[in-house]
Amino acid sequence: MTSVAAIVASDAIPKKLYQPMLAICEVAAQLSRTIARGELSGSLGHEVGSNTDGDNQKALDVIADEAFADGLRGTGVRWYASEEREEVVEIDADGGIGVAIDPLDGSSNIDVNVSIGTIFSFVEALEDPDDTFLRSGTHQIGGGYVIYGPQTALVVSFGDSVQHYILDPDTGAFVLINPSVEIPETSIEFAINASNYRHWSKPIRTYIDDCLAGEAGPRGKNFNMRWVASLVAETHRILMRGGIFLYPSDERQGYENGRLRLLYECAPIALLVEQAGGRATDGSARILDRAPDSLHVRVPFVFGTPAKVERVAVYHDLPTQENSAFRGSNESPQIKS
Repeated sequence: MTSVAAIVASDAIPKKLYQPMLAICEVAAQLSRTIARGELSGSLGHEVGSNTDGDNQKALDVIADEAFADGLRGTGVRWYASEEREEVVEIDADGGIGVAIDPLDGSSNIDVNVSIGTIFSFVEALEDPDDTFLRSGTHQIGGGYVIYGPQTALVVSFGDSVQHYILDPDTGAFVLINPSVEIPETSIEFAINASNYRHWSKPIRTYIDDCLAGEAGPRGKNFNMRWVASLVAETHRILMRGGIFLYPSDERQGYENGRLRLLYECAPIALLVEQAGGRATDGSARILDRAPDSLHVRVPFVFGTPAKVERVAVYHDLPTQENSAFRGSNESPQIKS
Protein backbone atom coordinates (compact mmCIF):
# COMPACT_ATOMS: atom_id res chain seq x y z
CA MET A 1 0.00 0.00 0.00
CA THR A 2 1.36 3.43 -0.97
CA SER A 3 2.19 5.68 1.96
CA VAL A 4 0.05 8.77 2.44
CA ALA A 5 3.31 10.66 3.01
CA ALA A 6 4.51 9.97 -0.53
CA ILE A 7 1.42 11.64 -1.96
CA VAL A 8 0.73 14.46 0.48
CA ALA A 9 4.37 15.65 0.49
CA SER A 10 4.33 18.80 -1.65
CA ASP A 11 5.96 22.20 -2.01
CA ALA A 12 2.50 23.60 -1.31
CA ILE A 13 2.63 22.29 2.28
CA PRO A 14 4.85 24.33 4.62
CA LYS A 15 7.68 22.24 6.02
CA LYS A 16 6.71 22.84 9.64
CA LEU A 17 3.17 21.62 8.97
CA TYR A 18 4.12 18.54 6.98
CA GLN A 19 4.22 16.13 9.94
CA PRO A 20 0.94 17.38 11.49
CA MET A 21 -0.71 17.18 8.07
CA LEU A 22 0.59 13.65 7.59
CA ALA A 23 -0.83 12.64 10.98
CA ILE A 24 -4.23 14.16 10.20
CA CYS A 25 -4.31 12.36 6.84
CA GLU A 26 -3.40 9.01 8.36
CA VAL A 27 -6.02 9.27 11.11
CA ALA A 28 -8.60 10.48 8.58
CA ALA A 29 -7.87 7.50 6.31
CA GLN A 30 -8.44 5.16 9.27
CA LEU A 31 -11.67 6.95 10.23
CA SER A 32 -12.84 6.74 6.63
CA ARG A 33 -12.59 2.95 6.75
CA THR A 34 -14.36 2.83 10.12
CA ILE A 35 -17.18 5.06 8.88
CA ALA A 36 -17.53 3.08 5.64
CA ARG A 37 -18.06 -0.10 7.66
CA GLY A 38 -20.94 1.53 9.53
CA GLU A 39 -22.66 -0.80 11.98
CA LEU A 40 -20.08 -3.45 11.13
CA SER A 41 -17.68 -1.32 13.23
CA GLY A 42 -20.12 -1.14 16.13
CA SER A 43 -22.74 1.39 17.22
CA LEU A 44 -20.86 4.48 16.03
CA GLY A 45 -23.93 6.71 16.34
CA HIS A 46 -24.74 5.63 19.88
CA GLU A 47 -24.89 8.52 22.36
CA VAL A 48 -22.23 8.22 25.06
CA GLY A 49 -22.77 11.52 26.88
CA SER A 50 -22.39 15.21 26.12
CA ASN A 51 -19.45 17.51 25.50
CA THR A 52 -18.56 20.58 27.53
CA ASP A 53 -21.02 22.73 25.56
CA GLY A 54 -24.00 20.45 26.18
CA ASP A 55 -24.16 18.79 22.76
CA ASN A 56 -24.71 15.06 22.62
CA GLN A 57 -21.59 13.02 21.95
CA LYS A 58 -21.70 9.99 19.70
CA ALA A 59 -19.33 7.08 20.16
CA LEU A 60 -17.48 8.08 17.00
CA ASP A 61 -17.00 11.65 18.33
CA VAL A 62 -14.93 10.24 21.19
CA ILE A 63 -13.11 7.72 18.97
CA ALA A 64 -12.14 10.45 16.50
CA ASP A 65 -10.98 12.87 19.21
CA GLU A 66 -8.73 10.31 20.85
CA ALA A 67 -7.37 9.15 17.49
CA PHE A 68 -6.34 12.66 16.39
CA ALA A 69 -4.79 13.50 19.77
CA ASP A 70 -2.75 10.29 19.71
CA GLY A 71 -1.85 10.63 16.02
CA LEU A 72 -0.47 14.14 16.48
CA ARG A 73 2.06 13.10 19.13
CA GLY A 74 5.63 13.57 17.97
CA THR A 75 4.64 15.83 15.05
CA GLY A 76 5.63 19.20 16.53
CA VAL A 77 2.19 20.03 17.95
CA ARG A 78 2.34 21.53 21.42
CA TRP A 79 -1.28 22.48 22.10
CA TYR A 80 -4.40 20.52 21.12
CA ALA A 81 -7.78 22.26 21.41
CA SER A 82 -10.76 20.03 20.63
CA GLU A 83 -14.47 20.72 20.51
CA GLU A 84 -14.84 17.53 22.55
CA ARG A 85 -12.61 18.71 25.43
CA GLU A 86 -13.17 21.40 28.02
CA GLU A 87 -9.58 22.67 28.03
CA VAL A 88 -6.50 22.73 25.82
CA VAL A 89 -4.16 19.77 26.35
CA GLU A 90 -0.42 19.60 25.78
CA ILE A 91 0.78 17.08 23.19
CA ASP A 92 4.53 17.73 22.78
CA ALA A 93 6.17 20.10 25.28
CA ASP A 94 8.74 21.29 22.74
CA GLY A 95 6.26 21.67 19.84
CA GLY A 96 5.70 24.95 18.04
CA ILE A 97 2.19 24.42 16.62
CA GLY A 98 -1.32 24.67 18.03
CA VAL A 99 -4.11 22.58 16.51
CA ALA A 100 -7.79 23.43 16.93
CA ILE A 101 -10.07 20.63 15.75
CA ASP A 102 -13.64 19.48 15.46
CA PRO A 103 -12.82 15.76 15.26
CA LEU A 104 -16.18 14.74 13.82
CA ASP A 105 -18.46 17.46 12.48
CA GLY A 106 -22.05 16.44 11.71
CA SER A 107 -22.02 13.34 13.89
CA SER A 108 -25.83 13.44 14.18
CA ASN A 109 -25.83 12.17 10.58
CA ILE A 110 -23.82 9.01 11.28
CA ASP A 111 -26.83 6.70 11.48
CA VAL A 112 -28.42 8.00 8.25
CA ASN A 113 -25.32 7.65 6.04
CA VAL A 114 -24.95 11.38 5.29
CA SER A 115 -21.54 12.99 4.76
CA ILE A 116 -19.71 13.99 7.93
CA GLY A 117 -16.21 15.37 8.42
CA THR A 118 -13.26 16.66 10.40
CA ILE A 119 -12.41 20.39 10.59
CA PHE A 120 -8.99 21.62 11.74
CA SER A 121 -6.73 24.65 11.84
CA PHE A 122 -3.12 25.45 12.71
CA VAL A 123 -1.63 28.41 14.60
CA GLU A 124 1.80 29.21 15.99
CA ALA A 125 1.99 27.99 19.59
CA LEU A 126 2.45 30.55 22.35
CA GLU A 127 3.60 29.76 25.89
CA ASP A 128 0.07 30.05 27.25
CA PRO A 129 -2.35 27.48 25.81
CA ASP A 130 -5.44 29.69 25.88
CA ASP A 131 -3.58 32.68 24.44
CA THR A 132 -2.54 30.43 21.56
CA PHE A 133 -6.15 30.03 20.42
CA LEU A 134 -7.97 33.12 21.70
CA ARG A 135 -6.81 35.20 18.75
CA SER A 136 -8.53 36.25 15.56
CA GLY A 137 -8.68 33.86 12.62
CA THR A 138 -6.10 35.97 10.80
CA HIS A 139 -3.49 34.20 12.94
CA GLN A 140 -4.20 30.82 11.33
CA ILE A 141 -1.28 29.46 9.32
CA GLY A 142 -3.36 26.70 7.80
CA GLY A 143 -6.71 25.01 8.01
CA GLY A 144 -9.07 22.67 6.27
CA TYR A 145 -11.43 19.75 6.49
CA VAL A 146 -11.78 16.10 5.59
CA ILE A 147 -15.18 15.04 4.27
CA TYR A 148 -16.25 11.42 4.57
CA GLY A 149 -18.76 10.91 1.78
CA PRO A 150 -19.03 9.07 -1.55
CA GLN A 151 -15.37 10.05 -1.79
CA THR A 152 -13.21 10.91 1.20
CA ALA A 153 -11.69 14.27 0.35
CA LEU A 154 -9.20 16.64 2.00
CA VAL A 155 -9.56 20.37 1.35
CA VAL A 156 -6.84 22.55 2.88
CA SER A 157 -5.25 25.98 2.65
CA PHE A 158 -2.01 27.38 3.99
CA GLY A 159 -2.86 30.95 3.12
CA ASP A 160 -2.21 31.19 -0.61
CA SER A 161 -4.62 28.75 -2.32
CA VAL A 162 -7.10 25.97 -1.58
CA GLN A 163 -5.93 22.44 -2.39
CA HIS A 164 -8.32 19.54 -3.02
CA TYR A 165 -7.20 15.95 -2.46
CA ILE A 166 -9.14 12.68 -2.76
CA LEU A 167 -8.35 9.53 -0.80
CA ASP A 168 -7.57 6.70 -3.21
CA PRO A 169 -9.17 3.62 -1.60
CA ASP A 170 -6.87 1.33 -3.58
CA THR A 171 -3.63 2.84 -2.26
CA GLY A 172 -4.72 4.52 0.98
CA ALA A 173 -3.16 7.79 -0.23
CA PHE A 174 -4.56 11.31 -0.59
CA VAL A 175 -4.05 12.41 -4.20
CA LEU A 176 -4.01 16.07 -5.23
CA ILE A 177 -6.65 16.70 -7.90
CA ASN A 178 -6.93 20.52 -7.83
CA PRO A 179 -4.17 22.79 -6.46
CA SER A 180 -6.30 25.96 -6.63
CA VAL A 181 -10.02 25.66 -5.89
CA GLU A 182 -12.13 28.73 -6.68
CA ILE A 183 -15.76 29.28 -5.71
CA PRO A 184 -17.93 29.84 -8.82
CA GLU A 185 -19.11 33.45 -9.11
CA THR A 186 -22.76 32.60 -9.76
CA SER A 187 -25.15 30.05 -8.26
CA ILE A 188 -28.88 29.64 -7.64
CA GLU A 189 -28.48 27.68 -4.40
CA PHE A 190 -28.82 28.76 -0.78
CA ALA A 191 -28.52 26.66 2.37
CA ILE A 192 -30.43 27.38 5.57
CA ASN A 193 -32.67 25.52 8.02
CA ALA A 194 -35.97 27.06 6.95
CA SER A 195 -37.87 25.46 9.84
CA ASN A 196 -36.47 28.24 12.05
CA TYR A 197 -37.91 31.06 9.89
CA ARG A 198 -40.18 32.35 12.67
CA HIS A 199 -37.18 32.83 14.97
CA TRP A 200 -34.94 34.77 12.54
CA SER A 201 -34.19 38.47 12.54
CA LYS A 202 -35.79 40.73 9.92
CA PRO A 203 -32.66 40.92 7.70
CA ILE A 204 -32.38 37.12 7.41
CA ARG A 205 -36.10 36.71 6.74
CA THR A 206 -35.93 39.43 4.10
CA TYR A 207 -33.02 37.78 2.33
CA ILE A 208 -34.73 34.38 2.24
CA ASP A 209 -38.08 35.93 1.22
CA ASP A 210 -36.34 37.54 -1.76
CA CYS A 211 -34.88 34.18 -2.77
CA LEU A 212 -38.25 32.44 -2.43
CA ALA A 213 -40.00 35.12 -4.50
CA GLY A 214 -38.19 33.74 -7.55
CA GLU A 215 -38.43 35.41 -10.95
CA ALA A 216 -41.23 37.70 -9.80
CA GLY A 217 -39.19 39.02 -6.85
CA PRO A 218 -36.39 41.58 -6.62
CA ARG A 219 -33.74 38.96 -7.42
CA GLY A 220 -35.38 38.17 -10.77
CA LYS A 221 -34.47 34.47 -10.69
CA ASN A 222 -35.51 31.16 -9.17
CA PHE A 223 -33.41 29.60 -6.40
CA ASN A 224 -32.98 26.10 -4.98
CA MET A 225 -32.65 25.48 -1.25
CA ARG A 226 -30.19 22.96 0.16
CA TRP A 227 -29.76 21.86 3.79
CA VAL A 228 -27.62 18.87 4.76
CA ALA A 229 -27.12 19.76 8.45
CA SER A 230 -23.43 18.93 8.05
CA LEU A 231 -21.11 21.93 7.86
CA VAL A 232 -18.41 20.12 5.89
CA ALA A 233 -20.95 18.90 3.35
CA GLU A 234 -22.42 22.39 2.94
CA THR A 235 -18.93 23.88 2.61
CA HIS A 236 -17.82 21.30 0.07
CA ARG A 237 -20.85 21.95 -2.13
CA ILE A 238 -20.30 25.71 -2.05
CA LEU A 239 -16.59 25.39 -2.86
CA MET A 240 -17.50 23.21 -5.84
CA ARG A 241 -20.74 24.88 -7.03
CA GLY A 242 -21.05 28.28 -5.38
CA GLY A 243 -24.02 29.60 -3.41
CA ILE A 244 -24.48 30.74 0.17
CA PHE A 245 -24.75 29.11 3.61
CA LEU A 246 -26.52 30.82 6.50
CA TYR A 247 -26.63 29.73 10.13
CA PRO A 248 -27.80 32.96 11.80
CA SER A 249 -28.48 33.81 15.39
CA ASP A 250 -32.16 33.68 16.32
CA GLU A 251 -34.57 34.26 19.18
CA ARG A 252 -34.43 30.76 20.71
CA GLN A 253 -32.66 30.24 24.01
CA GLY A 254 -29.08 29.17 23.33
CA TYR A 255 -29.11 30.48 19.76
CA GLU A 256 -28.79 34.19 20.52
CA ASN A 257 -25.17 34.18 19.32
CA GLY A 258 -25.53 31.52 16.66
CA ARG A 259 -24.70 27.87 17.13
CA LEU A 260 -21.43 27.12 15.33
CA ARG A 261 -18.11 27.39 17.17
CA LEU A 262 -15.85 30.22 16.06
CA LEU A 263 -12.59 28.42 16.85
CA TYR A 264 -13.28 24.88 15.66
CA GLU A 265 -15.68 25.45 12.76
CA CYS A 266 -16.13 29.00 11.52
CA ALA A 267 -12.53 30.27 11.48
CA PRO A 268 -11.00 27.38 9.48
CA ILE A 269 -13.96 27.30 7.05
CA ALA A 270 -13.70 31.08 6.64
CA LEU A 271 -10.00 30.71 5.79
CA LEU A 272 -10.83 28.23 3.03
CA VAL A 273 -13.72 30.29 1.69
CA GLU A 274 -11.69 33.50 1.47
CA GLN A 275 -8.74 31.74 -0.14
CA ALA A 276 -11.16 30.31 -2.72
CA GLY A 277 -12.43 33.80 -3.57
CA GLY A 278 -15.51 33.84 -1.35
CA ARG A 279 -16.54 35.75 1.74
CA ALA A 280 -17.37 34.69 5.29
CA THR A 281 -19.09 36.87 7.89
CA ASP A 282 -21.22 36.73 11.02
CA GLY A 283 -23.95 38.35 8.92
CA SER A 284 -22.20 41.72 8.88
CA ALA A 285 -18.54 41.56 9.97
CA ARG A 286 -15.70 39.43 8.66
CA ILE A 287 -15.37 36.18 10.62
CA LEU A 288 -11.56 36.09 10.42
CA ASP A 289 -11.38 39.42 12.27
CA ARG A 290 -13.25 38.03 15.27
CA ALA A 291 -11.29 36.74 18.26
CA PRO A 292 -12.98 34.19 20.54
CA ASP A 293 -13.22 35.20 24.20
CA SER A 294 -13.46 31.54 25.20
CA LEU A 295 -12.55 28.24 23.59
CA HIS A 296 -16.11 27.18 22.81
CA VAL A 297 -17.76 30.50 21.91
CA ARG A 298 -20.43 30.36 19.21
CA VAL A 299 -21.14 32.87 16.43
CA PRO A 300 -23.59 33.36 13.55
CA PHE A 301 -22.07 32.26 10.24
CA VAL A 302 -22.74 33.31 6.64
CA PHE A 303 -20.40 32.36 3.80
CA GLY A 304 -20.23 31.71 0.09
CA THR A 305 -20.19 33.60 -3.19
CA PRO A 306 -19.12 37.20 -2.43
CA ALA A 307 -22.11 39.04 -3.90
CA LYS A 308 -24.59 36.91 -1.96
CA VAL A 309 -22.78 37.37 1.35
CA GLU A 310 -22.50 41.11 0.71
CA ARG A 311 -26.24 41.34 0.14
CA VAL A 312 -26.93 39.75 3.53
CA ALA A 313 -24.62 42.35 5.11
CA VAL A 314 -26.53 45.17 3.37
CA TYR A 315 -29.81 43.90 4.82
CA HIS A 316 -28.25 43.90 8.30
CA ASP A 317 -26.90 47.44 7.89
CA LEU A 318 -30.16 49.06 6.74
CA PRO A 319 -32.85 50.29 9.17
CA THR A 320 -36.04 48.23 9.07
CA GLN A 321 -38.01 50.68 6.92
CA GLU A 322 -35.15 51.05 4.43
CA ASN A 323 -34.65 47.29 4.44
CA SER A 324 -38.23 46.84 3.24
CA ALA A 325 -37.80 49.49 0.56
CA PHE A 326 -34.56 47.93 -0.66
CA ARG A 327 -36.23 44.55 -0.75
CA GLY A 328 -38.87 45.82 -3.13
CA SER A 329 -36.43 47.53 -5.47
CA ASN A 330 -34.39 46.21 -8.35
CA GLU A 331 -30.89 44.80 -7.79
CA SER A 332 -28.40 47.18 -6.22
CA PRO A 333 -25.63 48.18 -8.69
CA GLN A 334 -23.10 46.93 -6.14
CA ILE A 335 -24.82 43.58 -5.57
CA LYS A 336 -25.53 41.62 -8.71
CA SER A 337 -26.17 38.12 -7.38
